[in-house]
Amino acid sequence: MGSHESDAPNVPVNPLPVPVTAAGREGLAALLDRPEKAVIALDFDGTLAPIVADPESARAHPDAVRVLAALAPKVASVAVITGRPAEIAVRYGGFAGVPGLEHLVVLGAYGAERWDAVSGRVVAGEEHPGVTAVRAELPALLDAGDTWVEDKGRAVAVHTRRAADPQGAFEALREPLGALAGRHGLIVEPGRFVLELRPPGMDKGAALRDHVRGVGGGVVLYGGDDLGDLPAFAAVEGLRGEGVPGVLVCSGSDEVAALAARADVVVDGPGGVVTLLSSLAERMG
Repeated sequence: MGSHESDAPNVPVNPLPVPVTAAGREGLAALLDRPEKAVIALDFDGTLAPIVADPESARAHPDAVRVLAALAPKVASVAVITGRPAEIAVRYGGFAGVPGLEHLVVLGAYGAERWDAVSGRVVAGEEHPGVTAVRAELPALLDAGDTWVEDKGRAVAVHTRRAADPQGAFEALREPLGALAGRHGLIVEPGRFVLELRPPGMDKGAALRDHVRGVGGGVVLYGGDDLGDLPAFAAVEGLRGEGVPGVLVCSGSDEVAALAARADVVVDGPGGVVTLLSSLAERMG
């Protein structure tokens, strides 16, 4: 007698979390009902890649690429939106040349740079002159023992995570870095023990809205972990008001309660993000 295993129901391995808001539940239902209209947009550091003391050591979660490659063919678009240069995010993520990710888009420098897997090239605008000036003046302002400077090309980030007192160093730098940025027409974006100096008008919200409109997205999921993701959360909320359902996912951290408070779903870091995306791919057939 033959086995009856093939008759067993195909039960997904990982259950989907239930969004805590009605808008989130509506967005998740729309995502599963119309995956071909869905845009899945994700931050990189802290969302697809664990936060590490040295940003140059950041790499995508070991299962992230596999799960994105399983999900991408089932949706309208998968995009990574990051403050990092696009080329760095592609390299640290291991996104190039992956079967299933042929149409992946990486929007680097908050959308000022665009890499797509189809061409394998980065398209970018001109660097703001204020970034060049700040880059030259920062060394005289900083205590090398308490900070680490990350040059993002179109922005400069000052990290205090390595300091003996990361929060104290962070607070001490807010005012002088704000003054430096203001002198050169830049803004300061605070994050998790990081202060980023960058041109105004560059944010993940604008990048997300432009991308959703560009691909004709009818439903959107955005996942992030830091204060720099709040503009993208606001963009999703704005799109909801225009009739585009959406889901807000926080890659959970006790360091950024403001983001968790705005989210429909909170997961446990990049591992939780990968599990959520895997569950979505399973249910999309």
